[in-house]
Amino acid sequence: MSFSQRFEDVRTGFERPFWVANISELFERLSYYAAFASLARYLHEALSFPTERAADLAGLFGGLVWFLAIFGGAIADRLGFRRALSLAYLILSGSYFLLGSIGAPWLAPVRNAVPLVVLVTVVLMLPALGVALVKPCVVGTTARSSHANVRSIGYSIYYTLVNIGGFCGPLMASWVHKHLSVENVFRVAALSVFAMFFGVLLFFKEPRKETSNQAASAAETLRNFWKVLTNPKFMLFLLIFSGFWIVYWQEFITLPIYVHDYIDGKADTERMLATGPAIVIALTVVISVLTQKMAAFRAVILGTFIAMIAFAILAIHPTVAAAYTTLVVIALGELTQQPRYYDYISRLAPSGQQGTYMGFAFFPLGIGAFLAGRIGGALLHYFGEVHHQPQLFWWALTAIGLFTTLLLWLYDRIVKPSEASAS
Repeated sequence: MSFSQRFEDVRTGFERPFWVANISELFERLSYYAAFASLARYLHEALSFPTERAADLAGLFGGLVWFLAIFGGAIADRLGFRRALSLAYLILSGSYFLLGSIGAPWLAPVRNAVPLVVLVTVVLMLPALGVALVKPCVVGTTARSSHANVRSIGYSIYYTLVNIGGFCGPLMASWVHKHLSVENVFRVAALSVFAMFFGVLLFFKEPRKETSNQAASAAETLRNFWKVLTNPKFMLFLLIFSGFWIVYWQEFITLPIYVHDYIDGKADTERMLATGPAIVIALTVVISVLTQKMAAFRAVILGTFIAMIAFAILAIHPTVAAAYTTLVVIALGELTQQPRYYDYISRLAPSGQQGTYMGFAFFPLGIGAFLAGRIGGALLHYFGEVHHQPQLFWWALTAIGLFTTLLLWLYDRIVKPSEASAS
């Protein structure tokens, strides 16, 4: 196929809901990653939580966001993507504003009435309700509003815009933190998603469904949900893949604390976290071309291996430069497998169940984040504060990552997921 033909396919292959949903996702990711880039140090330094507690709370924030996306997919199928997206951005704007206002004078009566850890835990749960609706809506809209011949490209566009938001978010957090205050990082994030609330209301049109059937009833939604839960091969894959995210999320949960406490207290850890998305944006097309003939599941295994060995760099050479290098290698592994991961799962979804299946696609991210906070905080405390050998923390994480890669390889060899059913 010539370049002009391919360009014409791309130009005509996406309907307006695709572009509106994915652009709104860019700003949602900007807000999310701005908040996440500042969260661990905000909890550890501004709110004076110890390392273990700060990491655990940061993991709770990430875990709930992705775990609730499972249910968000089913809800989105019922509400419709337009209503679900509007509700999501309204919830997110209020949640981020409240998160940045925990220390505000007007919340003093609440702070005095309940323990701080309880208040923070409740507030950290709120953004998850919004993101849980956004993710399946955007990915589901990508599936519905992309012609079959450009759907894989649609997921690459989605993934690129996610990473543009992931790149801009930490940079915005860095600037706001320096020139205003860390609390205002969360308030600016609130403004960003509040603008998307109006954008969806004005420009988003409910994408067409692939069948002429009416929306599934509540009973049918529960049956679809149960079918996914009782698909042993699919659920086993998701559980194994959670190991990738246990290691991956350390770059947001424990890496900023580690760099600040053990390498350089003046390092700009928020700006540092823009490294990975920058690499993904720059090299997505190159890596896509290099891996286009590779089976989707093999790409997932290869990308996992590359990303999981990255923290060994920081273990060998604990410097700020090594931290940046580690983030580059993680990004190379991430972009090798993530677009193929979403494409693989989306093609497994039966007609009318895209939201439910794509909601479950985020299950490993949630489990990984929950465990990442608990495991990362405990290991960093043990190796850093108890034994004063913080570099061993990264070797422990590398071991977890390599074990995950081995399990994925065994899964591919023994369970043999059907590529034909995902093509």
